[in-house]
Amino acid sequence: MELPFETVEREVLIKKSSETNPDYGFDPNYLVIEELINYGIINLNKPAGPTSHQCSAYVQKILHIKKSGHSGTLDPNVTGLLPTALGRATRIVQTLLKAGKEYIAVMHLHKPIPGGKIKSVLKQFTGKIKQLPPIISAVKRQLREKEIYYLEMLEMNNQDVLLRIGCEAGTYARKLIHDIGQKLGCGAHMAELRRTKVACFNEKTNLVTLHDLADAHHYWKNENNETQLRYCIQPIENAVKHLPKVWVLDTTVNALSHGIDLAIPGISKLHSGIKKDDLVAVFTLKNELVSLGTAKLSSQEIIDNEKGIAFKIKKVFMSKDVYPRMK
Repeated sequence: MELPFETVEREVLIKKSSETNPDYGFDPNYLVIEELINYGIINLNKPAGPTSHQCSAYVQKILHIKKSGHSGTLDPNVTGLLPTALGRATRIVQTLLKAGKEYIAVMHLHKPIPGGKIKSVLKQFTGKIKQLPPIISAVKRQLREKEIYYLEMLEMNNQDVLLRIGCEAGTYARKLIHDIGQKLGCGAHMAELRRTKVACFNEKTNLVTLHDLADAHHYWKNENNETQLRYCIQPIENAVKHLPKVWVLDTTVNALSHGIDLAIPGISKLHSGIKKDDLVAVFTLKNELVSLGTAKLSSQEIIDNEKGIAFKIKKVFMSKDVYPRMK
């Protein structure tokens, strides 16, 4: 089962061939460890018990940093992926908040129901659904439309049903299971929940516990071994793998770092399939994240034209004057 972005195949279109100057910028995979600690992201495996905010605070304490931010709050008793951005990288979590999620849930039925009937009802909850947020929630309690990308019964043991749920951001799994129980006519509640995907992060993308992080930091500080810490902390660029991308010329980077919109002449290459209003990640030719922008033109329009604003810059991540000003 795949989230929508995972089903999209994109090719890289060359607009203007160019080489990058090694004197400026840096391959994000080789950042010095001190910089990575203040400008990276951790695919944190949240345990049951603490709140998401407490887990983020534990990360700050372990790494001795002043700022971190997590993507998508999990209830205290819920486990799984809690991507946590560090230091200057915290604004990147906004791109993850709006991305698709996947959960593995245990639905406990209040009465025995045949598996065939359960599968039939699950199909009715796949696609666009109407959902009323629970009474205790972070949003206004009004009927909202959400999309369930996939809803699969993995196992069934008496009145316990193991489900895999792929859904749009902002979907309440607990309420979804309650509504499924109502439709089945028996009632149901969520007995257990684990988040297994957040956008481009999953359980195979360097998922680490708080204990892993603490051990890794100890080995770095006390034994000068940064291998484990580099495993735990990923470059910020990994947080936008689910977005279409555009790569810009070295001479364009500095202007973008000052918030200037990206015009067609500054583009070296880009992904195919970009549509107007798509959120796009802007990269240097060394694969450093420069900014996030909204497409004003499609990929094909950019290839076919030589002038015009291609992307409206929304958030800048590249520090100013890392690359030289255009002369």
